[in-house]
Amino acid sequence: MTGIISAMQEEIQALLNKLKNISTITKGMRTYYTGTLFDKKVVLVFSRWGKVASAVTTTQLINDFNIDEIIFTGVAGAIKPKLNIGDIVIGKKLFQYDMNASPLFEPFEIPLLNRKFLETKDAEKLINATNKFVNSYKLYINPKEAKNFNITLPKVVYEDIASGDQFISSVDKIKHLNSILPTAFCVEMEGAAVAQVCFEYKVPFSIIRIISDKANNNATIDFPKFANSIASNYALGIFKNYFN
Repeated sequence: MTGIISAMQEEIQALLNKLKNISTITKGMRTYYTGTLFDKKVVLVFSRWGKVASAVTTTQLINDFNIDEIIFTGVAGAIKPKLNIGDIVIGKKLFQYDMNASPLFEPFEIPLLNRKFLETKDAEKLINATNKFVNSYKLYINPKEAKNFNITLPKVVYEDIASGDQFISSVDKIKHLNSILPTAFCVEMEGAAVAQVCFEYKVPFSIIRIISDKANNNATIDFPKFANSIASNYALGIFKNYFN
């Protein structure tokens, strides 16, 4: 069984629409939807924003469901010029950029784990599924919606991601992140927390991030609209290829 998490329900609404044999259970103010998606057993849940919210949700998934892997999907802000809106980052190394317990530990080091980042394993299947989706993304994305968000030729990269409990929306903050984590390609608020919980429970994990903005002073898009019309349908296409 695969656990699929997003921070907002809009980011997985297209998956919920395709879910069959549905049963639900509500715990900790979150609704967990179990069923079959493309003939595979899954649990879908939206965690809400932030590292605490996503860590709680991930822990609940692992403890209460027979989970073989967890995949987080959602939007993120680009912090590298080569990324454009509509591009997809598959997480490689996940950093908590706001983790700093110095001088007891080095910056970014997670106390007692002796790790500055958590790394995904065996990402080839997800990368292949995502590349396959990108080659046929027009089957899932309304051309008018793609044009509204300036999506033309989306690409897939397998790169590092920075997570922290703040919305990045200024050039100065991007420059700071680039200086302290030069390998990170995008920034978001949940991935590294999901990675840490999965690492501690020895559960495989993956992070999918669809670029919704450049995390700068112009990061003012309609997030619910982007999540529902773009990110959600991206997830649908990616998981269809992943499960098939």
